[in-house]
Amino acid sequence: MQGALAIALAEWSANGIPHDRGAWLYRVAKNELLAVLRKDHAHRRILEREAHPEPDLEVEPHTATFAGEVRDELLRMVFVCCHETIPEESRLVLALKTLCGFSIAEIAFRLFTTEANVYKRLARARERLRQVDVDTETPPLESLRSRLPSVHTVIYLLFNEGYLSTHPEHAIRSELCDEAIRLGTLLAGHPVGAAPPTFALLALMHLHAARLAARQDATGGLLLLEEQDRTLWDADHLREGAVWLARSARGDVFTRFHAEAGIAAEHCFAPSFAETRWKEIAELYAMLQRIDPSPIHALNRAVAVAEWQGPEAGLATLDGVVPPRWLDGHYLWDAVIADLHDRAGNAAAAEKHRELALAAAPSISLRQLLHRRLTGGSQRPRRDSNTQPSA
Repeated sequence: MQGALAIALAEWSANGIPHDRGAWLYRVAKNELLAVLRKDHAHRRILEREAHPEPDLEVEPHTATFAGEVRDELLRMVFVCCHETIPEESRLVLALKTLCGFSIAEIAFRLFTTEANVYKRLARARERLRQVDVDTETPPLESLRSRLPSVHTVIYLLFNEGYLSTHPEHAIRSELCDEAIRLGTLLAGHPVGAAPPTFALLALMHLHAARLAARQDATGGLLLLEEQDRTLWDADHLREGAVWLARSARGDVFTRFHAEAGIAAEHCFAPSFAETRWKEIAELYAMLQRIDPSPIHALNRAVAVAEWQGPEAGLATLDGVVPPRWLDGHYLWDAVIADLHDRAGNAAAAEKHRELALAAAPSISLRQLLHRRLTGGSQRPRRDSNTQPSA
């Protein structure tokens, strides 16, 4: 409870006092306690293993190896939720709601849909599971293999919610990131999951997790990449990310996770923000757009091109790109457009999109970050259009 009060001092000073203070403190205290218990449990296992080593046997990482079955209960149930008979969009809703504890609003935000659609997909998934004879213990390997892409997506979305949360009181939920990495590590130890896409997903999560400690200021406010103290980045996560990225390069498979992990690596291993290799990042986003077309990828590529060749060049890459209905009104689209127009000197267009972005921000912490960035509170060096960043 003392820890929860300390967190409240920082959070409430930055974001205001929540309506139900008691419930807020209880939930935070519970999460802190669960994190401590999880660490203590793992620590006890290590001590017991060291005190009573098995003779002539190598000590394996805990529960990271499998013999055809999925031994971890949560990971096994993720596979169950991703059953082939359930429509793909309903699989994600079922897993995120039932197993990961996402709210309907959080799922709708992550899947770029409405809450009404989430309710429909959830009902459809539950009804389909009632109709089929589901093996929740030892599904055949081929069945698990066909569900693997959906399992990857569930773990990916779980990590993303932890990395940049839509929760009204927590901008970052590190326990979700930790759980996603745990599930990914277990998956990589399974004969079905031991594949380049899983390795690339783990690389991506470790590289992003390396920056978590530097993504908030003393009051809990979010910090932009260029504002972060890189000495706070976690060296262990960086090493793990590099190892998994190297493993993911074996073979001829290239997925969206490979492209995104490559982009994260460019950011993490750049000597500084100014020395980031934006040309390579722009090319990786172009590759990502080719294998997984999405206006979000086009938007991110525009940001990279703007850093590489200037804001006008970034805006030019979006010529003819019309946001689909599911993205129209999303804060991300308007925030990027506002920033590019502002840096290009187009004040009226910047103001229009800035207002839309601030109105659509899903949380107070994100709204504060956007306000600081889009109203000049976060000053950054402006690069001449003809100047390329140092390699």
